[in-house]
Amino acid sequence: MRSGSCILTINGGSSSLKFALFRQAGSPIRVAGGVVDRIGLPETVMTVHDDKTGACERRILGTADYAASASHQMEWLERTVGTGSIAAIGHRVVHGGMKYGGPTAVTADLLAELRQISSYDPEHMPAEIELIDAFQRRYPTLPHVACFDTAFHRDMPAVARLLPLPRRYEKLGVQRYGFHGLSYAFLMKELARVGRPGEASGRVILAHLGNGASMAAVKDGRPVDTTMGFTPTSGLPMSRRSGDLDPGLISYLARTEGMSADRFHRMVNTESGLLGLSECSSDMRDLLREEENDSKAAEAVALFCYQAKKAIGSLAAALGGLGTLVFSAGIGEHSPVIRARICDGLDFLGIGVDSARNDANAPVISKEGTPVTVRVIHTDEEREIAESVVRVLSAQRTDR
Repeated sequence: MRSGSCILTINGGSSSLKFALFRQAGSPIRVAGGVVDRIGLPETVMTVHDDKTGACERRILGTADYAASASHQMEWLERTVGTGSIAAIGHRVVHGGMKYGGPTAVTADLLAELRQISSYDPEHMPAEIELIDAFQRRYPTLPHVACFDTAFHRDMPAVARLLPLPRRYEKLGVQRYGFHGLSYAFLMKELARVGRPGEASGRVILAHLGNGASMAAVKDGRPVDTTMGFTPTSGLPMSRRSGDLDPGLISYLARTEGMSADRFHRMVNTESGLLGLSECSSDMRDLLREEENDSKAAEAVALFCYQAKKAIGSLAAALGGLGTLVFSAGIGEHSPVIRARICDGLDFLGIGVDSARNDANAPVISKEGTPVTVRVIHTDEEREIAESVVRVLSAQRTDR
Protein backbone atom coordinates (compact mmCIF):
# COMPACT_ATOMS: atom_id res chain seq x y z
CA MET A 1 0.00 0.00 0.00
CA ARG A 2 1.19 3.51 -0.74
CA SER A 3 2.64 5.65 2.02
CA GLY A 4 0.15 7.15 4.45
CA SER A 5 -2.87 5.66 2.69
CA CYS A 6 -4.51 3.87 5.63
CA ILE A 7 -6.20 4.43 8.98
CA LEU A 8 -5.73 1.81 11.71
CA THR A 9 -8.52 1.50 14.29
CA ILE A 10 -8.12 -0.03 17.74
CA ASN A 11 -11.21 -1.11 19.69
CA GLY A 12 -10.27 -2.56 23.06
CA GLY A 13 -12.81 -4.34 25.25
CA SER A 14 -12.51 -5.86 28.71
CA SER A 15 -11.15 -9.14 27.28
CA SER A 16 -10.73 -8.52 23.56
CA LEU A 17 -8.91 -6.27 21.11
CA LYS A 18 -10.55 -5.57 17.75
CA PHE A 19 -8.57 -3.86 15.03
CA ALA A 20 -9.26 -2.84 11.44
CA LEU A 21 -7.40 -1.27 8.56
CA PHE A 22 -9.14 1.25 6.27
CA ARG A 23 -7.88 2.72 3.04
CA GLN A 24 -8.54 6.44 2.66
CA ALA A 25 -10.55 6.93 -0.52
CA GLY A 26 -13.16 9.59 0.18
CA SER A 27 -15.09 7.48 2.65
CA PRO A 28 -12.79 4.94 4.38
CA ILE A 29 -12.82 1.48 2.75
CA ARG A 30 -12.17 -1.51 4.99
CA VAL A 31 -9.16 -3.55 3.85
CA ALA A 32 -8.63 -5.99 6.71
CA GLY A 33 -9.54 -6.53 10.32
CA GLY A 34 -9.32 -8.91 13.17
CA VAL A 35 -9.68 -9.59 16.85
CA VAL A 36 -7.55 -10.86 19.71
CA ASP A 37 -9.97 -12.72 21.96
CA ARG A 38 -9.80 -14.28 25.44
CA ILE A 39 -7.10 -11.82 26.55
CA GLY A 40 -5.55 -12.92 29.83
CA LEU A 41 -7.00 -16.43 29.53
CA PRO A 42 -5.49 -19.69 28.26
CA GLU A 43 -5.53 -20.00 24.47
CA THR A 44 -5.70 -16.30 23.70
CA VAL A 45 -6.40 -16.31 19.96
CA MET A 46 -5.85 -13.77 17.17
CA THR A 47 -7.99 -13.96 14.05
CA VAL A 48 -7.34 -11.74 11.02
CA HIS A 49 -9.56 -11.40 7.93
CA ASP A 50 -8.50 -9.99 4.56
CA ASP A 51 -11.57 -8.25 3.13
CA LYS A 52 -10.26 -8.32 -0.46
CA THR A 53 -9.30 -11.99 -0.73
CA GLY A 54 -11.51 -13.44 2.00
CA ALA A 55 -8.48 -15.17 3.52
CA CYS A 56 -8.58 -15.77 7.28
CA GLU A 57 -5.57 -16.29 9.55
CA ARG A 58 -5.93 -17.73 13.07
CA ARG A 59 -3.14 -17.94 15.62
CA ILE A 60 -3.10 -19.25 19.20
CA LEU A 61 -1.09 -16.81 21.33
CA GLY A 62 -0.89 -18.82 24.56
CA THR A 63 -1.93 -16.73 27.54
CA ALA A 64 -1.45 -13.13 26.43
CA ASP A 65 -2.15 -9.97 28.41
CA TYR A 66 -3.07 -6.66 26.76
CA ALA A 67 0.54 -5.62 26.13
CA ALA A 68 1.38 -8.96 24.50
CA SER A 69 -1.84 -8.93 22.47
CA ALA A 70 -1.09 -5.45 21.17
CA SER A 71 2.44 -6.54 20.29
CA HIS A 72 1.14 -9.47 18.21
CA GLN A 73 -1.26 -7.14 16.42
CA MET A 74 1.56 -4.69 15.65
CA GLU A 75 3.74 -7.49 14.32
CA TRP A 76 0.92 -8.56 11.98
CA LEU A 77 0.57 -4.97 10.78
CA GLU A 78 4.29 -4.57 10.11
CA ARG A 79 4.53 -7.96 8.40
CA THR A 80 1.56 -7.53 6.09
CA VAL A 81 1.19 -3.85 5.14
CA GLY A 82 4.11 -2.04 6.75
CA THR A 83 3.80 0.90 9.08
CA GLY A 84 4.68 3.35 6.31
CA SER A 85 1.18 2.88 4.91
CA ILE A 86 -0.45 4.15 8.11
CA ALA A 87 -1.55 7.80 8.24
CA ALA A 88 -3.01 7.72 11.76
CA ILE A 89 -4.38 5.44 14.47
CA GLY A 90 -7.85 5.79 15.99
CA HIS A 91 -8.55 4.43 19.47
CA ARG A 92 -11.97 3.68 20.92
CA VAL A 93 -12.19 5.05 24.46
CA VAL A 94 -15.29 4.14 26.44
CA HIS A 95 -15.46 7.22 28.66
CA GLY A 96 -14.78 10.87 27.83
CA GLY A 97 -16.00 12.17 31.17
CA MET A 98 -17.25 15.75 31.34
CA LYS A 99 -14.43 17.15 29.22
CA TYR A 100 -14.39 15.34 25.88
CA GLY A 101 -17.35 15.50 23.54
CA GLY A 102 -15.82 14.43 20.25
CA PRO A 103 -12.80 12.73 18.63
CA THR A 104 -9.63 14.34 19.98
CA ALA A 105 -5.94 14.09 19.16
CA VAL A 106 -4.10 12.17 21.86
CA THR A 107 -1.81 14.42 23.92
CA ALA A 108 -0.11 14.15 27.27
CA ASP A 109 -2.91 16.28 28.77
CA LEU A 110 -5.61 14.00 27.35
CA LEU A 111 -3.91 10.89 28.72
CA ALA A 112 -3.56 12.54 32.12
CA GLU A 113 -7.29 13.30 32.12
CA LEU A 114 -8.15 9.74 31.09
CA ARG A 115 -6.03 8.34 33.90
CA GLN A 116 -7.80 10.64 36.33
CA ILE A 117 -11.25 9.38 35.30
CA SER A 118 -10.26 5.74 34.75
CA SER A 119 -12.07 4.85 37.98
CA TYR A 120 -15.34 5.76 36.20
CA ASP A 121 -15.04 2.49 34.30
CA PRO A 122 -12.31 0.22 35.68
CA GLU A 123 -13.52 -2.62 33.43
CA HIS A 124 -12.42 -0.84 30.26
CA MET A 125 -10.49 2.40 30.81
CA PRO A 126 -7.18 1.08 32.21
CA ALA A 127 -6.86 -1.42 29.36
CA GLU A 128 -7.69 1.22 26.76
CA ILE A 129 -5.12 3.62 28.19
CA GLU A 130 -2.58 0.78 28.18
CA LEU A 131 -3.29 0.18 24.49
CA ILE A 132 -2.84 3.86 23.60
CA ASP A 133 0.47 3.89 25.50
CA ALA A 134 1.66 0.75 23.71
CA PHE A 135 0.82 2.01 20.23
CA GLN A 136 2.27 5.45 20.92
CA ARG A 137 5.55 3.91 22.09
CA ARG A 138 5.75 1.77 18.95
CA TYR A 139 4.61 4.50 16.54
CA PRO A 140 5.50 7.83 18.18
CA THR A 141 5.49 9.88 14.95
CA LEU A 142 1.97 8.89 13.89
CA PRO A 143 -1.09 10.93 14.88
CA HIS A 144 -3.25 9.13 17.46
CA VAL A 145 -6.92 10.05 17.91
CA ALA A 146 -9.20 9.13 20.84
CA CYS A 147 -12.84 8.45 19.87
CA PHE A 148 -15.25 8.43 22.79
CA ASP A 149 -18.26 6.16 23.27
CA THR A 150 -19.93 8.79 25.45
CA ALA A 151 -19.71 11.57 22.84
CA PHE A 152 -22.95 10.71 21.03
CA HIS A 153 -25.02 11.28 24.18
CA ARG A 154 -23.30 14.48 25.27
CA ASP A 155 -26.15 16.72 24.05
CA MET A 156 -28.93 14.83 25.85
CA PRO A 157 -31.31 17.17 27.71
CA ALA A 158 -30.11 18.08 31.20
CA VAL A 159 -32.98 16.20 32.82
CA ALA A 160 -31.82 12.98 31.12
CA ARG A 161 -28.26 13.44 32.39
CA LEU A 162 -29.08 14.16 36.03
CA LEU A 163 -28.74 11.57 38.77
CA PRO A 164 -30.84 12.15 41.92
CA LEU A 165 -27.85 12.44 44.27
CA PRO A 166 -26.50 15.35 46.34
CA ARG A 167 -25.45 18.12 43.96
CA ARG A 168 -21.80 17.99 44.97
CA TYR A 169 -21.43 14.71 43.07
CA GLU A 170 -22.62 16.31 39.84
CA LYS A 171 -19.69 18.71 40.06
CA LEU A 172 -17.39 15.71 40.39
CA GLY A 173 -18.68 14.28 37.12
CA VAL A 174 -21.23 11.84 38.51
CA GLN A 175 -24.02 11.95 35.94
CA ARG A 176 -25.64 9.83 33.23
CA TYR A 177 -23.30 9.62 30.23
CA GLY A 178 -24.56 6.77 28.05
CA PHE A 179 -22.38 4.45 25.96
CA HIS A 180 -22.23 2.57 22.64
CA GLY A 181 -22.07 6.04 21.10
CA LEU A 182 -19.79 5.05 18.22
CA SER A 183 -22.31 2.40 17.22
CA TYR A 184 -25.21 4.84 17.51
CA ALA A 185 -23.45 7.52 15.47
CA PHE A 186 -22.83 4.99 12.69
CA LEU A 187 -26.41 3.68 12.83
CA MET A 188 -27.88 7.15 12.46
CA LYS A 189 -25.76 7.75 9.34
CA GLU A 190 -26.86 4.39 7.94
CA LEU A 191 -30.49 5.18 8.70
CA ALA A 192 -30.15 8.46 6.82
CA ARG A 193 -28.62 6.54 3.88
CA VAL A 194 -31.05 3.59 3.65
CA GLY A 195 -34.20 4.99 5.23
CA ARG A 196 -37.06 6.96 3.78
CA PRO A 197 -36.52 10.69 3.26
CA GLY A 198 -36.67 12.33 6.68
CA GLU A 199 -36.84 9.04 8.59
CA ALA A 200 -33.58 9.68 10.45
CA SER A 201 -34.98 13.07 11.53
CA GLY A 202 -38.02 11.48 13.13
CA ARG A 203 -38.51 9.62 16.40
CA VAL A 204 -36.01 6.75 16.50
CA ILE A 205 -35.03 4.07 19.02
CA LEU A 206 -31.69 2.35 18.42
CA ALA A 207 -31.21 -1.03 20.11
CA HIS A 208 -27.57 -2.12 20.35
CA LEU A 209 -28.01 -5.66 21.67
CA GLY A 210 -24.80 -7.66 22.03
CA ASN A 211 -22.64 -8.84 24.92
CA GLY A 212 -23.11 -5.30 26.10
CA ALA A 213 -26.65 -4.05 25.52
CA SER A 214 -28.24 -0.63 25.53
CA MET A 215 -30.82 1.48 23.72
CA ALA A 216 -30.90 5.13 22.74
CA ALA A 217 -33.73 7.49 21.84
CA VAL A 218 -33.09 10.05 19.08
CA LYS A 219 -35.43 12.82 17.92
CA ASP A 220 -34.72 15.29 15.11
CA GLY A 221 -31.27 13.71 14.85
CA ARG A 222 -30.40 14.55 18.45
CA PRO A 223 -30.05 12.21 21.46
CA VAL A 224 -32.93 12.36 23.91
CA ASP A 225 -32.19 9.53 26.37
CA THR A 226 -30.43 6.20 26.73
CA THR A 227 -30.58 3.17 29.02
CA MET A 228 -26.98 3.21 30.29
CA GLY A 229 -25.93 5.80 32.84
CA PHE A 230 -22.73 6.62 34.73
CA THR A 231 -21.13 3.30 33.78
CA PRO A 232 -21.76 0.60 31.14
CA THR A 233 -22.95 -1.73 33.91
CA SER A 234 -26.30 0.05 34.11
CA GLY A 235 -29.49 -0.28 32.10
CA LEU A 236 -30.51 -3.54 30.43
CA PRO A 237 -29.31 -6.94 31.68
CA MET A 238 -26.39 -8.09 29.51
CA SER A 239 -24.30 -11.20 28.95
CA ARG A 240 -22.41 -10.84 32.25
CA ARG A 241 -23.47 -7.41 33.53
CA SER A 242 -26.48 -7.02 35.76
CA GLY A 243 -27.95 -3.82 34.38
CA ASP A 244 -29.98 -1.69 36.78
CA LEU A 245 -30.27 -2.87 40.39
CA ASP A 246 -31.71 -1.56 43.64
CA PRO A 247 -28.79 0.40 45.20
CA GLY A 248 -29.89 -0.93 48.57
CA LEU A 249 -28.39 -4.27 47.55
CA ILE A 250 -24.89 -2.92 48.18
CA SER A 251 -25.47 -2.28 51.89
CA TYR A 252 -27.60 -5.43 52.23
CA LEU A 253 -24.87 -7.70 50.86
CA ALA A 254 -22.23 -5.85 52.86
CA ARG A 255 -24.19 -6.51 56.07
CA THR A 256 -25.29 -10.09 55.39
CA GLU A 257 -22.29 -11.48 53.49
CA GLY A 258 -19.52 -9.02 54.30
CA MET A 259 -19.27 -8.22 50.59
CA SER A 260 -16.75 -5.50 49.77
CA ALA A 261 -17.25 -2.82 47.11
CA ASP A 262 -14.66 -4.52 44.89
CA ARG A 263 -16.39 -7.88 45.23
CA PHE A 264 -19.77 -6.32 44.41
CA HIS A 265 -18.24 -4.61 41.38
CA ARG A 266 -16.82 -7.90 40.13
CA MET A 267 -20.14 -9.68 40.67
CA VAL A 268 -22.27 -7.19 38.74
CA ASN A 269 -19.78 -6.85 35.88
CA THR A 270 -18.61 -10.42 35.29
CA GLU A 271 -20.89 -12.88 37.12
CA SER A 272 -24.40 -11.51 36.57
CA GLY A 273 -26.75 -10.90 33.65
CA LEU A 274 -27.48 -13.90 31.45
CA LEU A 275 -24.65 -15.89 33.01
CA GLY A 276 -25.74 -15.24 36.58
CA LEU A 277 -29.38 -16.05 35.95
CA SER A 278 -28.85 -19.13 33.79
CA GLU A 279 -25.83 -20.47 35.68
CA CYS A 280 -24.70 -22.05 32.40
CA SER A 281 -23.77 -19.47 29.74
CA SER A 282 -23.49 -15.78 28.93
CA ASP A 283 -24.15 -16.47 25.23
CA MET A 284 -27.72 -15.94 24.05
CA ARG A 285 -27.30 -18.64 21.39
CA ASP A 286 -26.51 -21.24 24.05
CA LEU A 287 -29.47 -20.17 26.16
CA LEU A 288 -31.92 -20.40 23.27
CA ARG A 289 -30.72 -23.93 22.56
CA GLU A 290 -31.15 -24.94 26.20
CA GLU A 291 -34.32 -23.07 27.20
CA GLU A 292 -36.73 -25.95 26.51
CA ASN A 293 -34.86 -28.22 28.90
CA ASP A 294 -33.43 -25.69 31.37
CA SER A 295 -35.80 -23.40 33.25
CA LYS A 296 -32.98 -21.10 34.39
CA ALA A 297 -31.83 -20.59 30.81
CA ALA A 298 -35.44 -19.87 29.82
CA GLU A 299 -35.83 -17.31 32.62
CA ALA A 300 -32.61 -15.54 31.61
CA VAL A 301 -33.88 -15.18 28.04
CA ALA A 302 -37.30 -14.08 29.23
CA LEU A 303 -35.88 -11.39 31.52
CA PHE A 304 -33.65 -10.02 28.76
CA CYS A 305 -36.61 -9.68 26.39
CA TYR A 306 -38.90 -8.31 29.12
CA GLN A 307 -36.48 -5.57 30.14
CA ALA A 308 -35.78 -4.69 26.50
CA LYS A 309 -39.54 -4.42 25.88
CA LYS A 310 -39.92 -2.11 28.89
CA ALA A 311 -37.01 0.05 27.68
CA ILE A 312 -38.66 0.55 24.29
CA GLY A 313 -41.85 1.70 26.01
CA SER A 314 -39.94 4.05 28.27
CA LEU A 315 -37.90 5.59 25.46
CA ALA A 316 -40.99 5.94 23.27
CA ALA A 317 -42.55 7.96 26.08
CA ALA A 318 -39.46 10.19 26.24
CA LEU A 319 -39.71 10.70 22.47
CA GLY A 320 -43.45 11.39 22.53
CA GLY A 321 -44.06 8.62 20.00
CA LEU A 322 -42.09 6.34 17.73
CA GLY A 323 -41.41 6.16 14.01
CA THR A 324 -38.47 3.76 13.68
CA LEU A 325 -36.97 0.95 15.77
CA VAL A 326 -33.51 -0.28 14.77
CA PHE A 327 -32.01 -3.57 15.97
CA SER A 328 -28.24 -3.91 15.80
CA ALA A 329 -25.14 -5.66 17.22
CA GLY A 330 -24.69 -9.41 17.71
CA ILE A 331 -28.08 -10.35 19.17
CA GLY A 332 -30.00 -7.56 17.48
CA GLU A 333 -28.66 -8.42 14.03
CA HIS A 334 -28.66 -12.21 14.19
CA SER A 335 -31.45 -13.41 16.51
CA PRO A 336 -34.93 -13.32 14.93
CA VAL A 337 -36.34 -15.11 18.00
CA ILE A 338 -35.20 -12.39 20.39
CA ARG A 339 -36.37 -9.59 18.09
CA ALA A 340 -39.80 -11.19 17.82
CA ARG A 341 -40.14 -11.71 21.58
CA ILE A 342 -39.10 -8.14 22.34
CA CYS A 343 -41.61 -6.72 19.86
CA ASP A 344 -44.45 -9.05 20.83
CA GLY A 345 -47.18 -7.07 22.56
CA LEU A 346 -45.92 -3.67 21.42
CA ASP A 347 -48.66 -3.25 18.83
CA PHE A 348 -50.08 -0.43 20.97
CA LEU A 349 -46.97 1.55 19.97
CA GLY A 350 -47.51 0.71 16.30
CA ILE A 351 -44.90 -2.07 16.24
CA GLY A 352 -45.69 -5.22 14.27
CA VAL A 353 -43.11 -7.74 13.02
CA ASP A 354 -43.51 -9.75 9.81
CA SER A 355 -42.43 -13.31 10.71
CA ALA A 356 -41.05 -14.20 7.27
CA ARG A 357 -39.02 -11.00 6.98
CA ASN A 358 -37.77 -11.35 10.53
CA ASP A 359 -36.70 -14.97 10.06
CA ALA A 360 -34.81 -13.96 6.91
CA ASN A 361 -32.99 -11.13 8.76
CA ALA A 362 -34.38 -8.72 6.15
CA PRO A 363 -33.34 -5.05 6.36
CA VAL A 364 -36.97 -4.13 7.19
CA ILE A 365 -38.85 -6.64 9.35
CA SER A 366 -42.02 -4.69 10.16
CA LYS A 367 -45.42 -5.60 8.72
CA GLU A 368 -46.71 -3.62 5.79
CA GLY A 369 -48.92 -0.76 6.92
CA THR A 370 -47.77 -0.64 10.54
CA PRO A 371 -46.94 2.88 11.81
CA VAL A 372 -43.44 1.97 13.08
CA THR A 373 -40.71 0.83 10.70
CA VAL A 374 -38.63 -1.90 12.35
CA ARG A 375 -35.17 -2.28 10.82
CA VAL A 376 -32.11 -4.50 11.19
CA ILE A 377 -28.90 -2.57 10.49
CA HIS A 378 -25.37 -3.92 10.81
CA THR A 379 -23.30 -1.63 13.01
CA ASP A 380 -19.64 -0.82 12.38
CA GLU A 381 -17.86 0.93 15.24
CA GLU A 382 -14.50 0.58 13.51
CA ARG A 383 -15.72 2.46 10.44
CA GLU A 384 -17.08 5.21 12.68
CA ILE A 385 -13.66 5.47 14.36
CA ALA A 386 -11.93 5.67 10.96
CA GLU A 387 -14.29 8.41 9.78
CA SER A 388 -13.71 10.31 13.03
CA VAL A 389 -9.95 10.12 12.51
CA VAL A 390 -10.30 11.47 8.96
CA ARG A 391 -12.30 14.43 10.32
CA VAL A 392 -9.64 15.22 12.93
CA LEU A 393 -6.83 15.02 10.37
CA SER A 394 -8.76 17.25 7.98
CA ALA A 395 -9.39 19.82 10.74
CA GLN A 396 -5.69 19.80 11.66
CA ARG A 397 -4.72 20.49 8.03
CA THR A 398 -7.24 23.33 7.85
CA ASP A 399 -5.85 24.89 11.04
CA ARG A 400 -2.31 24.99 9.73
